[in-house]
Amino acid sequence: MVDAIIIGAGHNGLVCANYLAMAGKKVRILERREVVGGAAVTEEFHPGFRNSVASYTVSLLNPKVIDDLELHNNGLKILHRKVNNLWPHDNDDFLAFEVGSDKLKAEIARFSQHDADALTRYFRDTAMVADIIRDFLLETPPNVGGGIRDIFKAAKFANRLRKLSIEDERIVLDIFTKSVSDFLDLYFEDEYVKGAFAFDGIVGNYADTQTPGSAYVLMHHAFGEINGEKGVWGHAVGGMGAITQAMAKSATSKGVEIQTATAVKKVLVRNNKAFGVLLENGETIEADIVVSNLNPSLLYNQLLEATQLPEDFSRRMKHYKNGSGTFRMNVALSELPKFTCLEQQQRASTAHLTGGIIIGATCNYIDQAYRDSKQHGWSKAPIVEMLIPSTLDDTLAPQGQHVASLFCQQFDPDIDWDIHRETAANLIIEQVDKYAPGFKQSVLGKQVLSPIDLERKFGLTKGDIMHGNMSLDQMFSTRPLLGHGNYRAPIEGLYMCGAGTHPGGGVTGAPGHNAAREIIRDN
Repeated sequence: MVDAIIIGAGHNGLVCANYLAMAGKKVRILERREVVGGAAVTEEFHPGFRNSVASYTVSLLNPKVIDDLELHNNGLKILHRKVNNLWPHDNDDFLAFEVGSDKLKAEIARFSQHDADALTRYFRDTAMVADIIRDFLLETPPNVGGGIRDIFKAAKFANRLRKLSIEDERIVLDIFTKSVSDFLDLYFEDEYVKGAFAFDGIVGNYADTQTPGSAYVLMHHAFGEINGEKGVWGHAVGGMGAITQAMAKSATSKGVEIQTATAVKKVLVRNNKAFGVLLENGETIEADIVVSNLNPSLLYNQLLEATQLPEDFSRRMKHYKNGSGTFRMNVALSELPKFTCLEQQQRASTAHLTGGIIIGATCNYIDQAYRDSKQHGWSKAPIVEMLIPSTLDDTLAPQGQHVASLFCQQFDPDIDWDIHRETAANLIIEQVDKYAPGFKQSVLGKQVLSPIDLERKFGLTKGDIMHGNMSLDQMFSTRPLLGHGNYRAPIEGLYMCGAGTHPGGGVTGAPGHNAAREIIRDN
């Protein structure tokens, strides 16, 4: 008999397993798929072409997790993008988020000197909030009804805010309550500058830039760092699967068992205590500790019976909000895309192709994409973020050829994607072709993952890459539900370690780290 079973070998499950093993626990991870990694995996999707299948870029992975699991010693290597992001414009110009504050300021000054001058204040304000968020990433949120320890946690959080000036308190309130559009109006006036910053407010967020709370989603993508440098994005050599392979290697070196092609059917409960799992093949595995790395919707609505849960808890979990409007594609390319804006502008260079190339340059474009999806099921002019990781990593494609990730929004998660999948995929390729003529012709093969495909392949309910909406009612102490924001289920011995817990989505490792600490405290 093992001490702990972890359901799901996604990155948070692997992180949790590592920490439990460090504490002397005998751990077994059960993974439904034949490979570890969850949504952070690298696969060959066309002969000779490999790419990160779902998660596709690095920044949020916590430095403490990297160090504690010795990921760099276990094969992980992260490269910096040479340019962070680039937005092609319809007039054959572009806006690039260059690496380095002076370069970025000069680039933005091309569009608005006012906005270039506002950058210092914007980055000062967002860095202040990002530092507060970082302070609590690896903390368990205070839990309602949790007793004296949680009272002290709440006091610690309140004390951190008490030290702020009144204007800084206003900024924190803005971040958690305002729409990303309203928040950016405090700083910027140019539509292209504002649109570029607004993009992060709708990533994985089925919303428009006017949606209250979307400013926090912007902030959620701003607290990352790469190799000690804050606010930058990078690429894991070998794709995102290199991260989870390094985590798995670290775990197995500590004695963790990883069992793939092993689907869990039910969590076993007796007298309100979890004591193991029932597999799809009928086998049972017992353990004193059961940890779920799944979306909370899957855990509470499929792996447990409603009668095993408190009535109010079960009722609310049936209405847990999922759906991120995400459509994911990987394409094998015979050549690099030739973006018109890069061909036309003298300041362009091949470095610009190492960044995220985002079709969706203004808030109006972003908002119309959302309106279209609500009316018609998908955007007529979708938002597309293209990454070409083979510009940095020659292990992914044959020499002279390339792979590209297409992260696309907005696509209604509730329509029948088995009928509309190819129509949407073709529309996405046509949209890229408008900005990079010849792109369509260069596509040698593609992998198409609509919202339902993301759910079937990775267990991302309604294609939700965050394991649940990152809204005010589903974050911090209320993620996944008020009274259970401390990684503990309402069943003794059952815990949650996935992105449906604080601090939420992204490849951070923080939920797995924090859950392990609480499990060790209880056991």
